[in-house]
Amino acid sequence: MGSLSRACGAAARKERNVKDIFGMTLAELQEVLAPYRVQKFRAKQIAEWMYQRGAKDFAAMTNLSKSLREELAKQLNIGRPRIKDRLDSKDERTTKFLLEYADGTAVETVLMRQPYGNSICVSTQAGCNMGCAFCASTLHGMARDLTKGEILAQAVTINDMLHEEENGAKVDTMVIMGSGEPLMNYENVIAFLRLIHEDYTLGMGYRNITLSTSGIVPHMYKLAEEGMPISLSVSLHAPNQELRSQIMPINRKYPLADVIAAAKHYADTTKRRVTYEYILIDQLNDGEQQARELSALLKGQLASVNLIPINPVVERNLLRPSKARIDWFEKYLADHHVNVTVRREMGTDIQAACGQLRNKHLQD
Repeated sequence: MGSLSRACGAAARKERNVKDIFGMTLAELQEVLAPYRVQKFRAKQIAEWMYQRGAKDFAAMTNLSKSLREELAKQLNIGRPRIKDRLDSKDERTTKFLLEYADGTAVETVLMRQPYGNSICVSTQAGCNMGCAFCASTLHGMARDLTKGEILAQAVTINDMLHEEENGAKVDTMVIMGSGEPLMNYENVIAFLRLIHEDYTLGMGYRNITLSTSGIVPHMYKLAEEGMPISLSVSLHAPNQELRSQIMPINRKYPLADVIAAAKHYADTTKRRVTYEYILIDQLNDGEQQARELSALLKGQLASVNLIPINPVVERNLLRPSKARIDWFEKYLADHHVNVTVRREMGTDIQAACGQLRNKHLQD
């Protein structure tokens, strides 16, 4: 019944030709508001209400006249996703949200309460079609790209929740590592990055943002020229062409050597250290040969390796290495002058890995 009523509501808004303004830049808002003879400074007030003060409709915007609020409400809509599901970890450090947009599409967003502040992990696509063997996001393929407003809505939703539930807390840092390949939704992701940086949204500094890619080489070069000093994280997961192609099909289109060259270019251009993510899979990529190849591959780079013991995906039959094997692999890299860390796990009791919660709801 809930899905039916939401669909009917969306259809009714479309019938009335109501325009959704959530996700618009200040310039876009000013253009939309121009026919209503609204002063330009009012556009910034409306933006701040939407992005900073949690307004879900015009009625809440008390510094606008009542007549203007009523007029705008007839033609404009503030589209916000609803929280379809929420899971809180037992240690209260991780919260996972399943957010549903007006068309019924749902995506996952994760809040991680770190010692250095509140960090969020946002999705850029509903599902994913990269086909990586270790990832639950790919199991149902990709439904669609998300717009810049839909990506921003994830951050704003969590920021609102923190403000209300945790004494005015806010989102401090962000990783674009949720479902989807960000660089396959390039234009929307870049527009989102510029929008979340604006002082009338969350004013997030570029250096507080990390983007993760599986290695879309042309867009890695393009990203380096955008003038946004965000951190780049590359999903590596194997140190040679054959094994990486087995784990990550995209490697057949953008070979490992080209991905490494693009990552080096990014580091050289932005002066930002690149992080290589390396999921450790038992008896597949965690042996001495792989450790030796990985050390040689990254020698002399402005880079670090983040080792990630796999969250087993039952459907893929891939297992987690023992602690002894994880420790050995870490020590080998460190002994061979590779900057290395092992990712601190958060939210394992609430299916915090990409795609797991969305897949559960799709199956249900």
